[in-house]
Amino acid sequence: MSGERKVRLLVGKVGLDGHDRGAKIIARALRDAGFEVIYTGLHQTPEMVVATALQEDVDGIGLSLLSGAHNTIFPKILRLLAEKTDPDIVVFGGGIIPDEDIPALKRAGVRQIFTPGASTQDVVEWVKTNVPPRRR
Repeated sequence: MSGERKVRLLVGKVGLDGHDRGAKIIARALRDAGFEVIYTGLHQTPEMVVATALQEDVDGIGLSLLSGAHNTIFPKILRLLAEKTDPDIVVFGGGIIPDEDIPALKRAGVRQIFTPGASTQDVVEWVKTNVPPRRR
């Protein structure tokens, strides 16, 4: 096997939010930057996202949330990962998330939040720096 293993990422849409254009744009930008990307599609549950992340052996989970449920969904994803004994998966996200909610999400374990106006290059560079391939 030649070279380093590519970082594997799961990009997810959790809940009833039916707007996935931004998630698809981010998924494509990450793929074009050389990452392996699995996109879950719409209307996933936190349990489905975590099950897919573990099954696909991903290094990071990026969630797109526009529904206002970020204070519930992110902590649930983190709790499920911890219960499944894989809390090393880096969780990050973006969407319509008020600035005042970001510090609590980061304290809960979300590594980064990208709000409207962040560029795809911002996301790609952050992932390159902060989501290393995990040991298998």
